Amino acid sequence: MGSIGMPEMMVILLIALIFFGPRKLPELGRSIGRSLNEFKKASNDLRNTLEDEIRVEEQKEQRAKLETEKPAETAAKVPSTFAEAELQASGQPLEPEVQPREVEQPTISRTNTSA
Repeated sequence: MGSIGMPEMMVILLIALIFFGPRKLPELGRSIGRSLNEFKKASNDLRNTLEDEIRVEEQKEQRAKLETEKPAETAAKVPSTFAEAELQASGQPLEPEVQPREVEQPTISRTNTSA
C-alpha cells in the first residue's frame, strides 16, 4: 500500500467537510496541527535526553579509566627501601640527577710522511 495521493486526500477532506461541517473544519485542522507539533517537540526532547545520558555515561567511563591508571603510576613511585622513604619525605628526588658528560672526540692529525 502506497502513500496517500491527491485524489485520496480530496476524498478524505470532502468526507470531513460533510461529517464535521464548514464551521468545525478549520478548528479541527488547527487541533491536528497542534497535536503534531507537540509530538515533534516530545520526540526531540526524548532524543536530546538520550544523547545527554549517553554523553554522561561516556564521561564516567573515561574518568573511571583514568582513575584506574593513576594507582598504577603511584605504585611505581612508592619507595622500596627505608633510605628511599627518608629521601622522599625530605623532598629530595629518589634518583639523583645525572648530568650528561661531554665525550671528547679523538683528533686525527694528518702528517705528511712523503720525503
